Parts: sequence; C-alpha cells; structure tokens
Amino acid sequence: MASIEIYTRTYCPYCTHAKRLLASKGQQWEEINLDDQPDRTEEMLERSGGRMTVPEIFIDGELVGGFQELAELEQRGELDPLLAG
Repeated sequence: MASIEIYTRTYCPYCTHAKRLLASKGQQWEEINLDDQPDRTEEMLERSGGRMTVPEIFIDGELVGGFQELAELEQRGELDPLLAG
C-alpha cells in the first residue's frame, strides 16, 4: 500500500472530495491540516514547488497535485497502480 500525505484546510470541499475518493479505494493517509498546524505551511510550499492551494497530495513522496489531478489519474486508470505502491 502506498504512503499518502494530504495537506488540507478545515473548510475545503476539494479536500473532502480527495479524501472521499481515496477512502473509496480503501486507502489511509496522513492528513496535515494547515489550520491546525500552520507551521507546516512552509513545508507544503517547499514540497509542492510553491503551490499554495489545498489539497496538496503526495503519494510515496511524489507530488500528485490537488483533487483535480487526483480525479484525472482515476479517470485515466492511472491511480490504482500508484496506490499499489
């Protein structure tokens, strides 16, 4: 199983959609809520190449992007192989 990290904010519908999609795949993840842990914002910016939106999703340490990119991977049939690790 892949290692998944998601940077989120509390009231973010795209974060909810991303977590719902991953949950439908039976996945677990580490959630880094920037509202609860604002000191980790700089970490997210460094890891994402300056992307400031949430969610920012990492699978096995590699940036996938946000919900739109995650959904596109799913539509192309490329998400399951990523999640298999």
